[in-house]
Amino acid sequence: MNHPNLKRETRYGLPEADQILYNRHYVLGYSYYFRQAKWALEIVDPDFTNVARKDHFRSDYRIPEKFRADKEVYVNSGFDRGHLVASANQIETKIQNSETFLLSNMCPQVPEFNSGVWKRLEEAVRHLDSDEKVFETYVISGPLFYFDQEVIMMGDDDPNIKVSLPIPHAFFKSVLTERNTGTIYMWSFIIPNEKTNAPLEDFLVETSKVEKVSGLFLWETLKGTKIMGKKNKIKKMWKL
Repeated sequence: MNHPNLKRETRYGLPEADQILYNRHYVLGYSYYFRQAKWALEIVDPDFTNVARKDHFRSDYRIPEKFRADKEVYVNSGFDRGHLVASANQIETKIQNSETFLLSNMCPQVPEFNSGVWKRLEEAVRHLDSDEKVFETYVISGPLFYFDQEVIMMGDDDPNIKVSLPIPHAFFKSVLTERNTGTIYMWSFIIPNEKTNAPLEDFLVETSKVEKVSGLFLWETLKGTKIMGKKNKIKKMWKL
């Protein structure tokens, strides 16, 4: 197993989880309680190649069977296997792209959400990363559950499914960039798991709000007062 201090993407911190999965090109924190990831942390790959999307959806057998959701839970469920680490963010090599199709990197998403606003946000992050003034773009994404709302279970009514899945009410994405001036910028989003045509700006929130709702500490190695203060502010959306 790789030591977290050797993983580039953990430079600005590594939230807690029941099981940390160190992949070749991203790190993921898994929740045994929710049977899915709490978060997935990556550096957006700036290299554009001819590697095609692999669609190698497969179980992650590093997770204990009693806590592991497999492919059958998604069959005829009406929900997509939604990526946390986007396939299109990891396209330098075949194995790099294929690795994003581990089911540990998937959460149940409403199809119109997955192919709509979530995809738009992923594309916007890649556009941000393409700015020549940006050295690296770090992204952490994950599901959110609101305990004052009903949690619907996917696969609960099928006796052949070993592990059912709770459907997230929303998803978060927090984006941090290193710029060539040494400046660090931070944006965070919370988006309901539903169809929407609203602009991405409408979903910007304080990073501290994501922390409060998710129960995670984000970017915790940023110790400077000026930088940490950015967690309590909403930065204007970058130009698309």
